[in-house]
Amino acid sequence: MNTESHIVIKDITKKYGDRTVFSGFDIQLEKAASTVLMGRSGRGKTTLLRMLMGLETPDSGIICGHENMRLSAVFQEDRLCELLSVETNIKMVLSSGRGGNPKSRHERIAENLRLAGLENEIRTTVKNLSGGMKRRVAIVRAVMAESDLILMDEPFRGLDGETRLMCMKYVRENTKGKTLVISTHSDEEARYMGDNIIKI
Repeated sequence: MNTESHIVIKDITKKYGDRTVFSGFDIQLEKAASTVLMGRSGRGKTTLLRMLMGLETPDSGIICGHENMRLSAVFQEDRLCELLSVETNIKMVLSSGRGGNPKSRHERIAENLRLAGLENEIRTTVKNLSGGMKRRVAIVRAVMAESDLILMDEPFRGLDGETRLMCMKYVRENTKGKTLVISTHSDEEARYMGDNIIKI
């Protein structure tokens, strides 16, 4: 198995009671590239992402090649701290920046929020944002996190056409060199986001 250039998922079986989600399932995810997982609801896209996150365990089979990779994620739920500001939510995933990027964390956050169309919301308390704005904050937080592997479960769901395209462009341009795995039902999103498209 080539785990230097790929995350290897081999002979996975996963059941929930009498329901079999995966049986003898094999794929390889290319590192430093974007992979889109496509499939109708119930095909196991979320389960597969949760296994990569370590939140679910396969009943049998192996997942390897990502053991030392730093992880960030966008779940189907935004999972933000509602009583904190947008900036504080994002700062949680950043180091102090000493000795690194000459831009301050504040400037970096402000620039990333601008690219996601949220330049006026940096000090807004998350509970006061619309659902679409919260989604964009979750996306920015995952992209800015100091990670090597980014997992996104239907990240653009609920965003309108123009905002969705802006966020797809933001993610695509700001995750280069990282391993990105996205689940979606959308052919348009898959074509735009994926170096590799895997149907499951």
